Amino acid sequence: MQNADRTKNIIEALLIVSESGLSIEELKIAVTDVEAGDIKEGIRLLKEDYSSSERAFNIAEIAGKYRIVTKTEFLPWINNLYKKAADRLTGPSLETLAIVAYKQPATRAEVESVRGVNVGGTIKTLLDKDLICVKGRKDAIGRPLVYGTTNKFLEIFGLNSVNDLPALKDFSEEDLEYGKPQEQSLVEQVEENIEVVEVGSGSEEKKEQNDDSIQESGVSIQNEEGLPTTPNTELRTPDSNEEQKENEAQKT
Repeated sequence: MQNADRTKNIIEALLIVSESGLSIEELKIAVTDVEAGDIKEGIRLLKEDYSSSERAFNIAEIAGKYRIVTKTEFLPWINNLYKKAADRLTGPSLETLAIVAYKQPATRAEVESVRGVNVGGTIKTLLDKDLICVKGRKDAIGRPLVYGTTNKFLEIFGLNSVNDLPALKDFSEEDLEYGKPQEQSLVEQVEENIEVVEVGSGSEEKKEQNDDSIQESGVSIQNEEGLPTTPNTELRTPDSNEEQKENEAQKT
């Protein structure tokens, strides 16, 4: 029992000084005189100590590494100390990331088939943020790149592996209707625009009817260039006038 307590304390010290957590293999390198099973037992004892006492922290396994993390109820005070602008993802980026996470390894075409839009820009954003990475190429025509999530993705979302993602069946219908109210408003806006166009078309027809009636009444109107035009009446040229005079002279 004394050896178990000693191993537990050593593991606790190592986790405290570690910045990014330690795996079982890394702990085994530091604690050379114990077996891997003893290290797992020491971690279990630490979890029991932290959970049984009113500690502000606990041990979590994230991305395959154990680390000491603060409990979520103390987050407001931590945010007051470390005031940092949140690096938020946009809706399209979150949707693309979710598709990659659940379908990985996934190609760009497969993601676009789900979203129905071009995702080249959002994939580049996720690559720049190190949330996804290229996992290889698919054995298909053109050998397209396939994408998957990274360890940083697991760290940000507090997951040990992608197997810890909630199952799709756990989501409610409301969760899956994300963005539908906005889409409905866009449809209504398009319908309103169509009605406006139809009303405008009727005005154009009415205007053409008025123009026809003006021409029949012989009133001068203007063409598209702003020049005066005459209604459709018979035009007489100088040649026609001379011909009429000659006819009258022959009659006399």
